[in-house]
Amino acid sequence: MWACSTWKPPEDGRQTVPNVPVNKLHGMDALDILGTQHLGLFIVSGLLLNMTPGQDTVYILGRTLSSGRSAGVMSVLGISAGCLIHTLLAALGLSAILAASATAFLVVKYAGAAYLIWLGARMLAEARDPSAAIRSFEPEGPWAIFRAGLLTNVLNPKVALFFMAFLPQFVSPHADSRVLTLLFLGLVFVVNGTLWCLALVSGASALSERLHTRPASGTWLKRLAGAVFIGLGIRLAISR
Repeated sequence: MWACSTWKPPEDGRQTVPNVPVNKLHGMDALDILGTQHLGLFIVSGLLLNMTPGQDTVYILGRTLSSGRSAGVMSVLGISAGCLIHTLLAALGLSAILAASATAFLVVKYAGAAYLIWLGARMLAEARDPSAAIRSFEPEGPWAIFRAGLLTNVLNPKVALFFMAFLPQFVSPHADSRVLTLLFLGLVFVVNGTLWCLALVSGASALSERLHTRPASGTWLKRLAGAVFIGLGIRLAISR
């Protein structure tokens, strides 16, 4: 039932506008809570951005194919934790340091690139080991995989700049606490991204399980994943 369906003009003939809440007139804005604006649009945009293949997607798929479902899940959790850190930095205004300081931006970027290249080189070294075909599917410790995912995300300054630029667009000028609103938006974005990445892991792990019965395939997957990680590191290093 429309809110204005029972409205009648006043007896004195003057035309007035019925008192209809603004959020009833804007469908997606009706979702706005905790000082947000256009929250529905934010959710849709976030889903589309998360579904767009990027460095994190390639990293997660590489981990899952080379080491199995558990490694993929831990990589997703590590990357999601990294995104939460970026959200916190953006909410506190610390990400602005990277935007304002070219030196700080380059230091973080090259550190992230070096770490990715190191991960890839280690995988290539393991693949050259004669015993790699036997232990290629032996998982690393959960904490080691989580930490690797966390660092690859945290040490990517472009992610920090993205959160700093994207989240504030959906904070209402009348928000009681800008920090709280930014944290809420970041949490919504991370939850959506985590669910999507876990779906990717589920699909990739099916192929990984098939290859589990062929140890020699694990060696080639290690080489492929290592080459991909080195490529990601080089791409990050030369990006502007």
